[in-house]
Amino acid sequence: MIDFLVTKLHDARFMTMLLAAIAVSATAYTLIMPLFAGEGLAKRMKAVASERERIRQRERERLTKTEKVSLRQTPKQVVSRVVEDFNLTKWLAQEAAREKLTMAGYRGQAPYITFLFFRLVTPIVMFFGAVLYVFVISHMEKSLPVKIGMCVAAAYLGLQAPMLFLKNAITKRQLSIKRAFPDALDLLLICIESGMSIETAFRKVSTEIVTQSIALSEEFTLTTAELSYLQDRKVAYENLAKRTGLEGVKSVCLALQQSERYGTPLGQSLRVMAQENRDMRMNEAEKKAAALPPKLTVPMILFFLPVLFVVILGPTGIKVAAMQ
Repeated sequence: MIDFLVTKLHDARFMTMLLAAIAVSATAYTLIMPLFAGEGLAKRMKAVASERERIRQRERERLTKTEKVSLRQTPKQVVSRVVEDFNLTKWLAQEAAREKLTMAGYRGQAPYITFLFFRLVTPIVMFFGAVLYVFVISHMEKSLPVKIGMCVAAAYLGLQAPMLFLKNAITKRQLSIKRAFPDALDLLLICIESGMSIETAFRKVSTEIVTQSIALSEEFTLTTAELSYLQDRKVAYENLAKRTGLEGVKSVCLALQQSERYGTPLGQSLRVMAQENRDMRMNEAEKKAAALPPKLTVPMILFFLPVLFVVILGPTGIKVAAMQ
């Protein structure tokens, strides 16, 4: 069986067909996934509603000084059992990881337990997979220390893989929020100047902005719930800034806190900050456009110029060859 796999891996025709099948599958996946976007939206908004209900229940029980009831999702039984048996909350627990999970949109205890589980399992799987490939399948003609180093490197990559996944998810979520935030500020400004309270304004904007950014709609919905049920409204704004991790959102939250504390007019501040966020978005687009020519230099030299030389000098070369 192993010899058959090795033979297939070194078969150029088989590998070409395999890569072509993967490319076709990826293309079909890209075309089909937008059709199921509505289901993902409904699921995420349902999760936000559950989080809002959890905040409401927690604050009610805190006021009545009764025993707390958690409405969060529970992780899978196997995952939870592995985390408890190996006491991963003690050995692998990181407060920064919990904050990153929140910034990535994974709230509650269940995503945290799942994260700890993969922090344990992924390095082990990568290590044994590397051992199987290096010592059994490929039969590499390398020294033993080099093979062991490759296996250790694979294990280290597996250890960092969950964090890389989180960073990627955070980057995508922040990009979605950053693109829709200036428009959300304009809507928030219109709602406040029309006489709405800040809670009603956040609730209205969260329903209107959902078509542009689901992540921003989630954050505004949670902020609405926290403004309604937390004793200190300052905490709700601080939580919004922590969950997003964006400087533009932090400055707006700071302005909202100052308005709550000193009673300063909020409309002018929101108008200025909306323009600043829009200018920041335009500046980032201009930076990307300015960085494009240097990035295109190497691909043009490698792929464009050789083809151009072939097209220009090809007929001449053919005639010279024919004359000889």
